[in-house]
Amino acid sequence: MDYKQTLLLPNTSFQMRADLPQNEKTRFERWFKDNYAYEKMKSKRKDAKKSFILHDGPPYANGHIHLGHALNKILKETIIKTHYFNNERVVFTPGWDCHGLPIEQQVEISLNKKAASKKEIRSLCRKHAQNFISIQKDEFKKLGLIADWDKPYITMEFAFEASIFRLLCEIAKKGLLIERSKPVFWSWAAKSALAEAEVEYKDKEDYSIFVAFDLTENAAKKLGVKSASAVIWTTTPWTLPANQAIALNPNESYVVSEEGLIFAKALFKSMVEKGLSKGKVQKEFKAKELENEFAINPLNSRQVRFILGEHVLMDGGSGLVHTAPGHGEDDYYASLPYGLEVLMPVDDAGCFDETLRAKKLIPEAFLKDFIGVHVFKANEKILELLGKNLLQSSRFTHSYPYCWRTHKPVIYRATKQWFISMDEKKLEGKSLRQIAKEQIAR
Repeated sequence: MDYKQTLLLPNTSFQMRADLPQNEKTRFERWFKDNYAYEKMKSKRKDAKKSFILHDGPPYANGHIHLGHALNKILKETIIKTHYFNNERVVFTPGWDCHGLPIEQQVEISLNKKAASKKEIRSLCRKHAQNFISIQKDEFKKLGLIADWDKPYITMEFAFEASIFRLLCEIAKKGLLIERSKPVFWSWAAKSALAEAEVEYKDKEDYSIFVAFDLTENAAKKLGVKSASAVIWTTTPWTLPANQAIALNPNESYVVSEEGLIFAKALFKSMVEKGLSKGKVQKEFKAKELENEFAINPLNSRQVRFILGEHVLMDGGSGLVHTAPGHGEDDYYASLPYGLEVLMPVDDAGCFDETLRAKKLIPEAFLKDFIGVHVFKANEKILELLGKNLLQSSRFTHSYPYCWRTHKPVIYRATKQWFISMDEKKLEGKSLRQIAKEQIAR
C-alpha cells in the first residue's frame, strides 16, 4: 500500500526547502527595489480611516550599526506593522543625525592630529556622515526592515537646516527662545561636554561629609528655637562654594535635635548611630515650614535658601540635600521654580576660576589656594575651611561616571545653552506645552 495516498496534505506554493542563503537575498532585492514592500503597504491602506505616522528618532551617521540600533529599529518596525495589520495607514520615515561630537570625533581620528581649518573639518564631517548614511541604510535593509528608505530626513540637508532656522526665527520673535546655564556631564580631560552614552562607570574613592549650615535668626525664629543648624550630606566637597540652597522633601517631617541639629525624622536613628546626635528631639516640624527661609554657607557666609524637592530621598544621608544647580541635574531642576542663580566657578579644564573672587564664594585670604586648582585637588582645602561646621568626614568607594575616551572621572558643569521655553504663557495666555498638547489631542 502507498501510505502517501492515505495522508491529507495541503497544497502550497511554498518551496519544500527554505534555501535561505539563496532565497533571502532574492526576497530582499524584491522588497527594496523601488521600495516595493513599503509602497505596497501604503497602497493597501490608502483609504484607511485611521493613520499611524512615525518620524524616527535618528541615529548618528558616524559608524556601522550595532545591537542597539537593531533593537531600536526592529521594535519600531514591529509597532508599524501592528498598526498596519489593524487596518491603519502607516508612515515610517527614517532619518539620520549628521551633526555633533560623535561625527567630529571620528573625523579627528582620521586626521591623526594633522592640522585642518574649520572649513576642512566641516567638509570632512559631511563626507563621513554621507558615507555612513549609505552604509547604515544597507545594513538596516539586511535586517529586513521596511521603511521609506527612498525619502529619509537627513539633518545636514540644506533645505532641512533652512526650515529649522526659519522656525527658530519665528520662535525667537515670539520671545520663546531663552539662554540659560544647564549642567551637563563634562570631561575636563577632553574639555568637552559628554552625552550620557559617552559615560562609563567605575569605582572611585570619595569623601563622605556631614556639614552644619547655621540658620539665620529669622529661620530659627520660624521654627521656635533659639538657634539651629541644617545638616547636609555630600560626597563632593568641592561643589560647596557653588551651593545656592538646601533641599528638603516636601512630604517628610524633620526634627531639631537637642544639639540644635536638623535632620529628617526618618533618618534620625541612623544619625544617632553615626554619633551626630545623642538621640533627643527638642522640636519636630514639616518641611514646608522652612521653605524660602535661609541658612548660612560656612565656606563663604552667603545666605542659601531652603527649597522643596521630590528628589530628596530617605535612603541615606541626612535628608537635607546640598544644592548647587550648576553641578547637578536634580539640583538644577529643583532650583528652577525658585529662580536661583546657576553659579559656575569651574573652567573647562576642571579648575576653579575667577568666579570665586567675583561672586565671593571663597574668603579673599584663601583665594590663592583655590583659583587655578583642579576641583578634585581642592577637597582637602575645603574641609579645612569648614572648621567646626564639618561634623563628620570619611572616605568610601562608589560607582562614578568616567569619560569613555580619556578614562578620567567626569564632573557635572553648567554651560550656556539655548532653550525653547515650553511653560511660560506667552502665546495668547497659553504656554507652548499647552498648545502642543491640544494639537496632539485633536
